[in-house]
Amino acid sequence: MSAATETIEFPAPAIRHETPSSRGARLARPAGLALVLAVSAVLNTDSLQKNAYANTFYAAAVSSMLRSLHNFLFASFDVGGLESVDKTPLALWLQTASAKLFGFGPLSLILPQALIGVAIVAAVYLVTSRYLGPAAALAAGLATAVFPSLVAVSRENGVDPLLIALMTLAAGAGLAATRSGRWRSLIACAVLVGLAFNTKALAAYLVVPPIAVAYAVCAPGSGRRRAARLAVAGAVMLAVSFAWIAMVELTPASQRPYVGSSKDNSEVELALGYNGVGRVDGQFGGPDSGSGRAVSQGAARHVERHAPLARWAHAHGYETTYQLHEAVLPDGRGTSVIPFGGPPGPARLFGKGLADQAAWTLPLALFGLVALGALIALTRRERRWRLRMPSRRDPRLAFMLVFGGWLVVEFLVLSEAGGIVHPYYASALAPGVGAMAGAGIVACERLLRGRRRAAGVVLAVLAIGTTALLQGHLMQHYLFMAGVAPVLVGVAAVLCALIAAARRLAAPALASAFALLMIVPAAYAGTTWEAPVQGTFPAAGPRSAPGFTPYGVQRGPQRTLEAVGFYVRSHGATHRWEVLTDSSLPASTLILMGYRAGALAGYSGTDPAVSARQFADLVRRHQARYVLLGGAYWNRGGNSATRSVLRDCLELSPAVWGAPYPDTYGLMLFDCRGDARAIERDPG
Repeated sequence: MSAATETIEFPAPAIRHETPSSRGARLARPAGLALVLAVSAVLNTDSLQKNAYANTFYAAAVSSMLRSLHNFLFASFDVGGLESVDKTPLALWLQTASAKLFGFGPLSLILPQALIGVAIVAAVYLVTSRYLGPAAALAAGLATAVFPSLVAVSRENGVDPLLIALMTLAAGAGLAATRSGRWRSLIACAVLVGLAFNTKALAAYLVVPPIAVAYAVCAPGSGRRRAARLAVAGAVMLAVSFAWIAMVELTPASQRPYVGSSKDNSEVELALGYNGVGRVDGQFGGPDSGSGRAVSQGAARHVERHAPLARWAHAHGYETTYQLHEAVLPDGRGTSVIPFGGPPGPARLFGKGLADQAAWTLPLALFGLVALGALIALTRRERRWRLRMPSRRDPRLAFMLVFGGWLVVEFLVLSEAGGIVHPYYASALAPGVGAMAGAGIVACERLLRGRRRAAGVVLAVLAIGTTALLQGHLMQHYLFMAGVAPVLVGVAAVLCALIAAARRLAAPALASAFALLMIVPAAYAGTTWEAPVQGTFPAAGPRSAPGFTPYGVQRGPQRTLEAVGFYVRSHGATHRWEVLTDSSLPASTLILMGYRAGALAGYSGTDPAVSARQFADLVRRHQARYVLLGGAYWNRGGNSATRSVLRDCLELSPAVWGAPYPDTYGLMLFDCRGDARAIERDPG
């Protein structure tokens, strides 16, 4: 069968000549698209400037990548090319291009992310409109636009917006390939997934199983041909995915930065391990990490060597001495976000850390998936409704398999992962939740008009009722609009009663209920306007970050770091690195202040990026001299280089380098000039 004949197997549109209703639908599409884009743009950009550099780690990396093509290609965190960032580089390349065009500054980094968030909403709307019509597209676009976690990540300079945008475009291309059977759509889908992999590694592949299943089930041609084409597309996807990684792996380690957050200087290990299977299977930092005790013991031994830091932290009651956090402000608003989700299990997305970021409309989407499946399965024959297997060429089936499958896969992975699960990971649920919420509300309306009205009533009442009850619970739990919760639940109950009792009022009541359920998540997403976003763990919610400077720290630590920078620059700082730190966050602030800083032990202060012998060689060649220990993650154990600094370099009194505060926020400055031999001999 030729490609030309394959394409006509797909059911043709039922209306071939324009009628008043078709003209209305044609006009509704741009109006609906304009509405959802306006909602998304307002949520993503209002008060955006207050977020400053947001994620200072990525912002510092962009600053360093602007300095040389070598740093750009290898995604170096620091200007000297000591260590790379811990992600594949596509999102940072995009931010670097924006900074190159418009100048390096906060808005040149975070405004593109906000616009990418709007583009995600547009993609969900357009794909849904093509397969389910403008009404479903309007509902899907709104549900996506107000998804709190998606709004939060779109307002900072992380990698998730580009990842989600590429996955959404891949889903659309996969549906196009399923519909037409054309190579170009399938290859485009494979390329888009490969680019998404180059944004956030294996997280991109969560959209692959739904697309593959939809193509295998619904695409034209024989089963053998579909399987062969999927195999070719898979090969293309892998080639695009690993192109940059291959370039890094083929470059001698001495000619590139150390691969940040890896244990063996390998991008393959980083992508498939730390940023891949380790997030699901369990690793240090996750709730089911089996290595936590060993790591804690190692950190304890390191703390003994950092006795001055330990005494300061104990005296002030802080686990981290770099950024000071209080649980609650006098006005009742929180100052810090929850960095991890709760324990694995089916209820995780409805519990601590994740519920307020993702669960507001999740029941609506899950019951929407069921409603769309019911609509597809219930087919009218001879004035009777019968349950049967749907035609595999039904476009609604393909849509359900792709976006519904994506929702289910993300739900299961986030629920059961035993490794690191940060709440902002829930942002990847947004396209699936939006698409299924929109599809489900339209499916319920069509069931309500048919002979199986009872099924429509049951599904509509379950979708609206459970969502309203969950929203009411979350409002009470998070003290957000808590006084409105009884009103919301009461109005939802009245609308459910109208849906069940009055056939003529069912459709308007259903639409009103959907609009009602969009209000609270939209308002919760809008709380991101009120305070600077937490750059490392972006989250929506009634939180504040008072006193934080544009560099991501409070005024005290910033002034301390300014004193360090001024001292080393005026007292013989080396050219390649004016100051080195143990972890990346203090170095990030120094880089954004304009200093040539780097981190000896990577982002979390544990990478074996630089050994004691290698650091001694840097000192001997006058490429490094001053080292600042302390700050974020000081108590995780360091590496042999940081331990050698603590033992063999000269600690400078805070009075010498002009510390503005007696306690120096736990930061200790060392001068390693002339100590290369001692450092080299130190066993670490």
